[in-house]
Amino acid sequence: QVQLVESGGGLVQPGGSLRLSCAASGFTLDYYAIHWFRQAPGKVREGVSCISIRVGSTVYPDSVRGRFTISRDTAKNTVYLQMNSLKPEDTAVYYCAAAHQDYYCSGYNIIYWGQGTQVTVSS
Repeated sequence: QVQLVESGGGLVQPGGSLRLSCAASGFTLDYYAIHWFRQAPGKVREGVSCISIRVGSTVYPDSVRGRFTISRDTAKNTVYLQMNSLKPEDTAVYYCAAAHQDYYCSGYNIIYWGQGTQVTVSS
């Protein structure tokens, strides 16, 4: 069964850290880019990171650059999103998505989505 499963979300205080995981099963990540998106209530979905598994290139928007780090463990077929210095505005449901042959994180050809994991940043 092909699926992406996110984990690692939760409640954290401002300034804290979380590490999200996106584990793939039923397919290998080698020919994919993994995108992390987030969506807060009433807001549009926002891309927050991407890594091209084959090329290793990464992409971050200004809103998270320097605070978020995406990485991959090909042996575990898993991608991680390390989130530091979290802010209340980072509160959202975070989703990972797999884009086939998206070697430069263009965002095209997304085939698989995870179910999402809630991140809440609050004191």
